[in-house]
Amino acid sequence: MANTMFLSSSVKVKPLLSSIGDDQWLSHFAPNRRTCHLKVLSNSRVVPIRSAYTPEIPCQWYNLIADLPIKPPPPLNPKTFEPLQPQDLSHLFPDEIIKQEGTNERFIDIPEEVIDVYGLWRPTPLIRAKRLEKLLDTPARIYYKYEGGSPAGSHKPNTAVPQAWYNAQQGVKNVVTETGAGQWGSSLAFASSLFGLNCEVWQVRASYDQKPYRKLMMQTWGAKVHPSPSNITESGRRILEQDPSSPGSLGIAISEAVEMAAKNPDTKYCLGSVLNHVLLHQTVIGEECIKQMEAIGETPDVIIGCTGGGSNFGGLAFPFIREKLSGKINPVIRAVEPSACPSLTKGVYAYDYGDTAGMTPLMKMHTLGHDFVPDPIHAGGLRYHGMAPLISHVYELGFMEAIAIAQTECFAGAIQFARCEGIIPAPEPTHAIAAAIREALHCKETGESKVILMAMCGHGHFDLPAYDNYLKGNLVDLSFSEEKIKASIANIPQSSA
Repeated sequence: MANTMFLSSSVKVKPLLSSIGDDQWLSHFAPNRRTCHLKVLSNSRVVPIRSAYTPEIPCQWYNLIADLPIKPPPPLNPKTFEPLQPQDLSHLFPDEIIKQEGTNERFIDIPEEVIDVYGLWRPTPLIRAKRLEKLLDTPARIYYKYEGGSPAGSHKPNTAVPQAWYNAQQGVKNVVTETGAGQWGSSLAFASSLFGLNCEVWQVRASYDQKPYRKLMMQTWGAKVHPSPSNITESGRRILEQDPSSPGSLGIAISEAVEMAAKNPDTKYCLGSVLNHVLLHQTVIGEECIKQMEAIGETPDVIIGCTGGGSNFGGLAFPFIREKLSGKINPVIRAVEPSACPSLTKGVYAYDYGDTAGMTPLMKMHTLGHDFVPDPIHAGGLRYHGMAPLISHVYELGFMEAIAIAQTECFAGAIQFARCEGIIPAPEPTHAIAAAIREALHCKETGESKVILMAMCGHGHFDLPAYDNYLKGNLVDLSFSEEKIKASIANIPQSSA
C-alpha cells in the first residue's frame, strides 16, 4: 500500500518525518481544542526524514491577542481617525477575513477545504543542522523549521490559501495584491488558480527586474503581473511623475492594489503580511514546531526569524510566546531585519499608513514613515516601511528583541548553510541564518549548549542572481540615510502622536 496518512476527516496528509506502528494515534495539540488525529493505516510505512515524529496538521489557527496582558491599539479610519469599524474594510476584504482581523477568540477553526490544500506540503519538517554545527564547531544545537516545500517555495501559501478560499466562498471573482520578492504574489496566484479566482499582482519594480522567474511563476498560475509603480493607477502615475526611475516599494505597490480594489466592486484585496489575520494563518508553523520539539525532547533557548512585515516570524514565534506567557518555557525571541530597512530597530512607534498613498487604515506600528523607499536590497520581501502592528506591540511589551544585519553578512551565512545543509535559502531567511550563526559562535566562546530554533521560510531557487552578485564580489551593503528617515518620519500623520 502507498505511504498515506489521513486526518479523521479523510483529508490526505503528506507523510513526513516519522515511522510509526500500525493504528497508532498521535497526540492532541492541547485540551479544550478542536483537534485532528493522524492515523497510520495498517501495512503502511512512513519514511523517516531526520526526525522521529510527524505532527498533525493543525486544525485551528492561534490568536496571540487573546493571551496578551495588554491588548494592542486599534487601527484607525484614515478619514476620521476614529477606531476602525468592520464596515470600513468591506470594500477590501470578505466578511470572514474582516471578522478574523478583529477577533479576540483564542483559536479559529481552519476550514477542511483549506486543510485539504495544506496537505499538499504540510506538515513541514523540523531539521537539525548538524553539518552546520560541525562547521561552526559549536556546542549549540541548531534546528530550522523549513517552509520551502510548498508549491510556491515559501511560507506564504499558509495564508494565501485561506484568503482565496474565503473570497471564493463569498462569490468574489477578482483579487488584487502587491508583492515584493514575488513569494507572496506567486502564492496568491497558486491559491487563486485552485478556487477559480482572477488574480492581478503589482510587483515592486526592483524585484520585478531582479527576479523574472517569479513573474513567470505567477503567470503560469494565471495571474496578471505589473511592475510597480505603474501607469495603470493614479497612485502609480503620481510616483512616476516624481521619479520615473523609482525602484518601487511595498508601500507603493500596496497603494496601487488597494486603489484597484476600491474602484471595482467585484474585486477584493489580499495582503501577504502585516495584518492580524495574516499572522493568524501563519501560526500553523509554530503549532507544528512545538509538537515536533516536544517529541524529540528539546526546548528552544533562542528563537530567531527574519522580519519584513512579520508574517513568517509571527507564524513561528506566536505559539511559543503563548507557552512563554504561561511559564512553560522562557526562550529569547529575536527578530532580524535588514540594516537597509530597520523598522523595529530604527523606526518610531506611531500610527502610520500601511501604504505610500495613505489609502489604508492607520496602524500603530514601528515605522520608518509610509513614504520611505528602501534601497533595492536583494531581500525584496523585507523592504517594507513598517512592522506588523501585533509584532510591534509584542516588541513594546518586551516579549521579544530585534537586531538588524547587512546583506553581505547574510549571504556569507547563506553560502555556509547551503554548502552544509544543501538548501539554498531565499535572501529573506539569510538574515535568520546570519543571526543563528552569531548565536552559535557565541556559544562556542561560552561553552553553552543552547538550542537555537530558526525560521527557514523559503528556498532561493529564483534568487540566484543575488548569489551570482555575491560570489562575484559585486554585492555591497546598502544602508539607510538618517536624513531620509527623518524626512519620512516627519510625514507621519500629526494626529498619531
